[in-house]
Amino acid sequence: MLAIYISIAQQLLRHKSDSMVDFTVPISSASNGAGQSRGSEQTPLGKHYIRAKIGDGLPLNSVMVGRRPTGEIYSPELAQAFPNRDWILTRILWLCGTEPGVNRLGDVDSMARYIYIHGTPDTEPMGVPKSHGCIRLRNQDLVMLYDRVSVGESVIISNSTL
Repeated sequence: MLAIYISIAQQLLRHKSDSMVDFTVPISSASNGAGQSRGSEQTPLGKHYIRAKIGDGLPLNSVMVGRRPTGEIYSPELAQAFPNRDWILTRILWLCGTEPGVNRLGDVDSMARYIYIHGTPDTEPMGVPKSHGCIRLRNQDLVMLYDRVSVGESVIISNSTL
């Protein structure tokens, strides 16, 4: 069965497939912990699916704002010029919740909260919750995952261990 499993407790992502070797990488989820509410800057739990894949063919460290490439490539100089930017780099896997009242519709809608799996600067630690709600990956890991998955594929986010 094709699915992405994310463990907030372990700060790990595992992609399971019947035809491919399992792929497991460290992540960084929300510094505010797990939660569903709009404006909470928490990572939503539950069953999701990949609504969209964004960034085909972009170079590593391509900067995206509003799901659109800016034409910038992340660098220490760019980071210094924009110290408060939440860097979304390389690729985006945009998530949509499947559970009404839990992560879909109303004030808990993961898609409307713009919850992604996305790349982050290599200077950001993995295995440590530091995001604003999304799931951050190393850019190289994200490209590998992006190439393995399809729109519609299941994503399960939990506090359980993998």
